[in-house]
Amino acid sequence: MSAFPAEEGLQLATAQARTEALLRVTDGAAVAWTAPCAGKAKSEDALLVLPLDARNAVLAVADGMGGMPGGGAAAACAIATLAAVVEQEFAQGRALQAAILDGISRANDAVLALANGSATTLVVAELCDGMVRAYNIGDSEVIVLGQRGRLKLRTLSHSPVGFALQAGLVDHEEALHHEDRHLVSNFLGSRDMRIEVGSAVRLAAHDTVLVCSDGLVDNMRLQEIAGLMRCGRLDRRVGALAEQALARMRGAAEDAPGEHPSKPDDLTVIAFRRRPGAAVARLLPAPRQIPLQQENP
Repeated sequence: MSAFPAEEGLQLATAQARTEALLRVTDGAAVAWTAPCAGKAKSEDALLVLPLDARNAVLAVADGMGGMPGGGAAAACAIATLAAVVEQEFAQGRALQAAILDGISRANDAVLALANGSATTLVVAELCDGMVRAYNIGDSEVIVLGQRGRLKLRTLSHSPVGFALQAGLVDHEEALHHEDRHLVSNFLGSRDMRIEVGSAVRLAAHDTVLVCSDGLVDNMRLQEIAGLMRCGRLDRRVGALAEQALARMRGAAEDAPGEHPSKPDDLTVIAFRRRPGAAVARLLPAPRQIPLQQENP
C-alpha cells in the first residue's frame, strides 16, 4: 500500500482515483480512504475531516444517491456546506453540537436549492473532549470498536431493511443479502429529512471510530470489520479493510457463489484513534491550524 500523505484538514468530493490521507485530529490521528466504484469515472461520495482545535473535530461522509440525478453534486454540496457552517459558527463560539445541527439543516437546504432532484446520505461524527457523538441521515454509518473488537456504537441504517433488522424481522446475514438493501428512506434533498442524534460515547485510548459509506458495510460483516480494525497500525488496518471490501465487490475467485456479500459501489472510510501508535504519530504534521484544504472540488 502506498504511504498516506499527511494533511491537516481535508474536504474531498468526486474523487477520480483512489485517495488516501493521514491527518492529526484532536489528540489522535485519522486516516481517510476513498475510491470510485470500478468502471466509474469518479466517485459520488464526499468526505470531510475538519480539525477545529486540540479538543474538537468533525468527521463526515456523504454518499450521493446513485438512483437519482446528480448524486455526486449533492454529496459535494452537503459536505461543503457542513464544513463552512461548522467552521464559521465554532469560530464564533457556538457549541459544536449546535453548529453541526445547523450545518446539516443548511446542507439539506443547499441540496434542495440545486433543484435537480439530487439527494445524498450524510453521517457525521462529532469528536469533543474524548467523546464521540453520531448524527445520521440515511445508510452511511458511524461504528465505534474497542481494542478487543467490542462494538460500542453503530448507527441505524435509515432504510426498510435497516428498520426490519432493528425490529428483529431479519438477521444481519439476511440483511446483507436482501434484495432491497439499496433502498434508503431518509436523505438530504428532502423536505422530510430528519436527523438522528446519538448519545455521546466516551472513547478509550485505543478505540477506533469508523465513518463510512455503505460501500463498506454492504460488503463486509461487522465481525470482519472488527477483526481487521480492533488493533494494529491504523493506516495499514484501513488499507487492509478497504482492499478486502474491494475484493468483495469484484467477487473473489476462491469464494463460493453467494458465500459473501458483493455489491459494487463507491467506497469511503474515515478511521480515527486517540492513540494511533508511535509509527503513525511520527508521520503526523505539527499541531497547528491552517485553512481547510479542499481537493477535487
